[in-house]
Amino acid sequence: MNWVDTHAHLYSAEFGEDRTEMVIRSLESGVLEMYLPNVDKNSIEGMLALEAQFPDNIFPMMGLHPCSVQPEDWKEQLKIVKEWLDKRHFCAVGEIGIDLYWDKSTLDIQEEAFRIQSVWAMEKNLPIVIHSRESIDILIGLVKEMKVPEYRGIFHCFSGTEKQANEIIEMGFLLGIGGPLTYKKSTLPDAIRNIPLEYIVLETDAPYLPPTPHRGKRNESSYIPLIGSKLAEIKEIPEEEVAMITTRNARRLYGAE
Repeated sequence: MNWVDTHAHLYSAEFGEDRTEMVIRSLESGVLEMYLPNVDKNSIEGMLALEAQFPDNIFPMMGLHPCSVQPEDWKEQLKIVKEWLDKRHFCAVGEIGIDLYWDKSTLDIQEEAFRIQSVWAMEKNLPIVIHSRESIDILIGLVKEMKVPEYRGIFHCFSGTEKQANEIIEMGFLLGIGGPLTYKKSTLPDAIRNIPLEYIVLETDAPYLPPTPHRGKRNESSYIPLIGSKLAEIKEIPEEEVAMITTRNARRLYGAE
């Protein structure tokens, strides 16, 4: 079975001592493609270095993470994002969005940064990867506001309700499902049980949110099959079917097929 990790921060310092070994371990587990969201100007160098090391398996995005949208420099940070988007190809614009967990005071500029980067994505015919922590309804509204048929992407780390899931897929967007699906008290199984598999992709968000039985430890792309196994159990279908369809979904979105 071949798998795809649609969202992993493999350039993070948490992998500083065994990054190469971790990627090789992931490849050996059947995770043959790993898509890396950018955070801000400080993550670009490490992300592109990892792509250079594994050009057939590692695919970078370009964007400004909402937590890095700060009053003192967000416009300068966006200039850097735009320069990179104009310089070379990226698989997506991401990760972008709104995070109201850490700081609600920057909502206005987070919304503006999201709109600006969304326009760039549409101009370049790229999908967007959306961070929606405590902001799903706001982002559903912003996506609907765009009213462009080619607007597409992933609601990364989806943690909402079945109603929100249906709103998202009705807009043509996919749900990024990761480690929390495996947690004992997770409400995700009920939220996505009736969502067609064609609208789901798998992700780790490594090094964060590891699946059971690795909860509390560092996450990595090799754990994708654990998430896929849980999804197969919830859907009552073979793991092979989950691997095939979620991989196809990811590759279509990111332009790999």
